[in-house]
Amino acid sequence: MAEFSIIDTYFNRKNANSVDLGVGDDSALLTPPPQQQLVICADTLVAGRHFPIDTDPHAIGWKSVAVNLSDIAAMGATPHSILLALSLPQIDHDWLKAFSQGLYDCCDQFGVNLIGGDTTQSPHLTLSVTALGWVDIGQAITRSGAKPGDLICVSGTVGDAAFALNHLGHPLQKRLDYPTPRCQLGAALKRLANSMIDVSDGLAQDLGHILKASQVGAKLQLENLPISPALHALSDEQKWQYALAGGDDYELCFTISPQNYQKLLQKQLDVPISIIGKIQPQHGLTFEKDGVDHLLQFNGYQHFA
Repeated sequence: MAEFSIIDTYFNRKNANSVDLGVGDDSALLTPPPQQQLVICADTLVAGRHFPIDTDPHAIGWKSVAVNLSDIAAMGATPHSILLALSLPQIDHDWLKAFSQGLYDCCDQFGVNLIGGDTTQSPHLTLSVTALGWVDIGQAITRSGAKPGDLICVSGTVGDAAFALNHLGHPLQKRLDYPTPRCQLGAALKRLANSMIDVSDGLAQDLGHILKASQVGAKLQLENLPISPALHALSDEQKWQYALAGGDDYELCFTISPQNYQKLLQKQLDVPISIIGKIQPQHGLTFEKDGVDHLLQFNGYQHFA
């Protein structure tokens, strides 16, 4: 089967009215909504590096979209569409059918269109997705706006995906294979949060990016980390390792003033929020549990380890 037959068979679904021209031409065409900025991000997933080689292709399709929508959400933006670059060792129709279904299932859940991309042959299964979204001009939430006195918050629970990777078959594996991008929360935080990042490489490492960009420090309350019951059964050191350095959570970590946090509580949110610490002027990330300082050193996910 030729490249264009693969595209026509698995990736050429009719798009919504918000797409002027989608799959099938040299490029896609979109008309930006009035007073909106375009938000763009890209992520690459490599078999054996970012997911086990025998992962369900439906899950791979879902995750390839979800991790990009998480980046869009982390800017306070609304996702609109994606581009897919797919490199395959060989043509496997059962794999392609399940993968494309997973991709479209995630697109449908979050109102996103596949508008183009590329397919080719490669020794290794590799997927690169580019996501596009819109945000009101000047309203994107970046990493550089954290202020001393801000509350540090995180959505959902952290550490589940890393725990699942070490306990395949556990119910938490769904959190590894089918992450939920927090699109509704990201949009709700527009004009409220001062800084934000999605938790992809570990909470401590990703929060560190906010601290560096904002030139501030932070103190985290270890007893306030939101973790699942399965992790509560572990020793403190084990559960903190998963929660702070595990990665692949795709929750949102954000900083927000106490006043705006009260405004956030008045909104109807689709995921729980936990306050896990506070931004402080002294640089560095420190940890405390029940009023006692803890010296911890964590290394998040390293793409070139």
